[in-house]
Amino acid sequence: MADLYAKDWLDTHMNTLTPWQEDAYRQFGNMIADSGNTYPCIPGRQGFLTNNLRFGFAADPRSEQAAIDAVELLQAYGRCSRETGKFASLVIFFHTPADILNSFSVEDYEGLFWSVLSGVSAKDEAPWPEHISKDPSHHSWEFCCDGHPYFSFCGTPAHVVRKSRMFPHFLIAFQPRWVFEEINDSTPFGRNMKKRIRQKLEAYDSIPAHPSLKWYGQEDNQEWKQYFLRDDESVPSKCPYTFMKNKLKAVGMLFHK
Repeated sequence: MADLYAKDWLDTHMNTLTPWQEDAYRQFGNMIADSGNTYPCIPGRQGFLTNNLRFGFAADPRSEQAAIDAVELLQAYGRCSRETGKFASLVIFFHTPADILNSFSVEDYEGLFWSVLSGVSAKDEAPWPEHISKDPSHHSWEFCCDGHPYFSFCGTPAHVVRKSRMFPHFLIAFQPRWVFEEINDSTPFGRNMKKRIRQKLEAYDSIPAHPSLKWYGQEDNQEWKQYFLRDDESVPSKCPYTFMKNKLKAVGMLFHK
């Protein structure tokens, strides 16, 4: 059973972690709470510093166990996320062996990311929320698990140009959709937050923000394009999640949707 951890618990129980888990957590803290306050995700930084974030560790992302770990963490997180604070997010660190680190490209990690999400869906028996489209090309689509919609974010060791998407271990973060009730285009707070994040993002990456970064719900927005950003501005022609989901369904592994 994959365990869910809070920052304050991890800070006082580091000796219980394996070497790779300890390194992943320490590297994350150094990145998101850097002394220069340069990390662009303001809510993420605040969430880390105020113990709003929750963390989990998962197996090698190429394995079936990785999807099992991720779905267990998401199920546990869905039951408690609203109690963790307004800057809530779940961060899952995946065991990333040397052969992955030494050979995988950004596109290879992209495939891993979508395979993990598809694997989670294959093991998630809860119905998809009725208000969320099942078609990734629709502006209301969002990845869901155990009945909860999430914005997903992936970081990889292979990213070089987009520093904001680089992390020494394969990482997937999930932000509950309810977090964005105040952070959206309909509120002055949301518009100001987006402006500040965009400024910090362009300074951090030293390149313009990716053109796929838009507000959820905009008619021309497709959320899946924001989940995994390549080092350049290219995007897959079709959502990989749909392809992998249909592939799993064809072999009888998908229980719903």
